[in-house]
Amino acid sequence: MSTYIIPIQTAFLIFLLLSIFLTIPWLIYVYRKFGYLSIWASIVAFSFVFYMLSALFLVLLPLPDTRDTCAMQTTDTVHYSLIPFYFIADIIMSSEIVWTQPSTYAHVLKQSAFLQAAFNVLLLLPFGVYLRYFLQKKQYWKRALGLGFILSLFYEITQVTGIYGIYNCSYRIFDVDDLILNSTGALLGFLIAPVILALFPSRMSLLVKADQKLNSQVVPPLSQLLAVFIDYLLILLSWNLTIGLFTSNELIELIYKTAGFIIFYFGLPLLWGGKTVGTNIMRFKLTDLDGNVPKWQLMFNRLFSLYLPWVTSAFINVLDGMEIDMDSHLYAYHILITVAVFVFFSILWGVLFIHAIFVIFKKGKRTFYFDHASNIIPRKK
Repeated sequence: MSTYIIPIQTAFLIFLLLSIFLTIPWLIYVYRKFGYLSIWASIVAFSFVFYMLSALFLVLLPLPDTRDTCAMQTTDTVHYSLIPFYFIADIIMSSEIVWTQPSTYAHVLKQSAFLQAAFNVLLLLPFGVYLRYFLQKKQYWKRALGLGFILSLFYEITQVTGIYGIYNCSYRIFDVDDLILNSTGALLGFLIAPVILALFPSRMSLLVKADQKLNSQVVPPLSQLLAVFIDYLLILLSWNLTIGLFTSNELIELIYKTAGFIIFYFGLPLLWGGKTVGTNIMRFKLTDLDGNVPKWQLMFNRLFSLYLPWVTSAFINVLDGMEIDMDSHLYAYHILITVAVFVFFSILWGVLFIHAIFVIFKKGKRTFYFDHASNIIPRKK
């Protein structure tokens, strides 16, 4: 069982790592394509990535302990099996079936040869289901079969070449039966997909909803939060790629990022007609109640509302970085101030989290506190 569990665990860990880098670009893509952040489209895309990683690692793992795999093999080692449907004979020869006794037929289900063949069919069966979701029409079954064959061929070539030269000899054989069984699995998945996909929203329903959203002027709450995060991410990157490379001084970082907040959340939207980098990417702008570019007083209120939670967190880091001798008469005050700021920080972020969940579930019927406090309304461009 560990033969299957370890590759899937490895795929999951790498998937989590990839998700850190892919989530924001993917959410931006989905919003620009559909006009809203489709949870179902995200589930399909991310589950497909996880499945492809799992399938690849199930084929390749476990890896040999040494690159010199030739030394582990005899000179007459065969790296190819080019006899089609040999798996049938292998199942029959390795089974304990007595053809005159039907009660023995079930024994074949326990044979390793049968289980290996079944695994090769099941390996690309989900691939066929995904292809049916993407291609939609059943007359594309030939494409599913062809793509399943190409993917299986990629796996076989990867194995037989020792992962393209990483190992000096193949550590698994090139088996034509694997090509047949994998391709069959992809085709089978494509054919039975409607039964599975009937339980979930169709791709067509996503497109219909996208048309409805594009005609609406309501900016989804998740899109608003993503725009705020994109601007903040740019502030972080600008620090980490400039002054942050040369110093870890927390006070300097606080001053730098404060300037970043002023530029991205205050100066830029005033000069750019109510748009920040984030809102421009998410295709909306900030306006006052009359639909005009907000005045500087309104933008300053919004800036302060966004800045306060962040500066509280930053202030805690500065306090933690301060070293005060325990014998100093200031030590007690330092502890008191740190605890007070931490309690304030915890309450503040707890309230903001509940507030964000509430606004998200209201689906645009309520605005976030930073827009409500400044009488600013996000509107589609």
